[in-house]
Amino acid sequence: MKVCIMCGGEGTRLRPLTFGRPKPCIPIVNKPSIQHLVSHLANLGFTDVVITLGYMSESIEEALGDGSLFGVNVTYVHEKTKLGTAGSVKNAQKYLEEQPFLVVGGDHVVGLNLLEFYREHLNNDSITTIGLISIDDPTEYGIAEIDADYQIKRFKEKPSPGEIFSNLASTGMYVCNPEIFDHIPTGEKFDFARNLFPELMEKGYALKAWLARGNWSDVGSPRSLREAERWKLQDIGFTNISGDLYIKGARILGPAQIGSCVSIAANSRVIGPVSIGAGTIIEENVIIGPYTSIGEGCILKKNAKVFSSSIYNRVLIGSDSTVSGSIIDNDTLIGSGCNIEHDTVIGPRAVLKGSVVVHSGTRLWPEVIIPEGTIVKEHVLNEDFDTRTEGS
Repeated sequence: MKVCIMCGGEGTRLRPLTFGRPKPCIPIVNKPSIQHLVSHLANLGFTDVVITLGYMSESIEEALGDGSLFGVNVTYVHEKTKLGTAGSVKNAQKYLEEQPFLVVGGDHVVGLNLLEFYREHLNNDSITTIGLISIDDPTEYGIAEIDADYQIKRFKEKPSPGEIFSNLASTGMYVCNPEIFDHIPTGEKFDFARNLFPELMEKGYALKAWLARGNWSDVGSPRSLREAERWKLQDIGFTNISGDLYIKGARILGPAQIGSCVSIAANSRVIGPVSIGAGTIIEENVIIGPYTSIGEGCILKKNAKVFSSSIYNRVLIGSDSTVSGSIIDNDTLIGSGCNIEHDTVIGPRAVLKGSVVVHSGTRLWPEVIIPEGTIVKEHVLNEDFDTRTEGS
């Protein structure tokens, strides 16, 4: 079975995490998220994978290679200009013409039975079937109204209060017949939700829905990224230690996934589910709480506390500092006595000196330096990098 994975976007909504990597390569439990997606698809039988590429394509090719490590065959198709969602799939038409195919976003984190989705489409008479999922706040998504035969009656993109006739949001996942290529212009920017589906409905084509059950996220915000990582951490069923673990007078309450050459000093506590990358050093009296992922080569100084956070590679967290519900990118230095509140995102190579407090919901751009004792209440930008956070 064939699947087309769209990986062309810049991931501006997740900045500063996407300056040095495309969104599908943001780490989740110390692996690029695209690897989790391809592994899930392979396990369901989608072994013929076509990937449309745009922004920082080389990182995605490096993460997946030819696909053999995941049990799939990968074909890469590059976009020279931005073509939109449907346009990017049209650009890969010659690899997708033989049979119905699944379309997913490269930034999707899913625990859904997409094989059931594919089979449901084969059993109905629609040109395309759209995956829908019930969501608490549909205002950031396209919503759909369906009838008892699962036929879609109308769409509304990002509805305002008073316009919300359904909480069934489009997942951005579709199963399509090759016939759709007859309705997508070549070499033009063209989207599934904004252009193709409304035009098909106007022409009298039946579009069907599949109601998804389970975990799904398009990782459109730091909070949804943290939620997706929580799902993946919950999949760690037991404690797995790869290589040598140096531990003295500390305690690990699993499940935990621990890389090689990790050191945990006296009276420290690790409470799973947790993932700790190779070469990380944890000093005395450190607490690492559940739903935390720590990358490779990190140092957590004495009395540090990390709860439900994503710490990437080579991050130093100073003594007596606390990090809660936050994301900290590569090579960042957190001084002693700092407090990083929940929903904070700190970009790569940032330096926070001693006793800094970062208020919740704040983003710090790459390479910023925060002076000692500063209370950070709003985003700290770096004009050497693009400052936009709206878009894809």
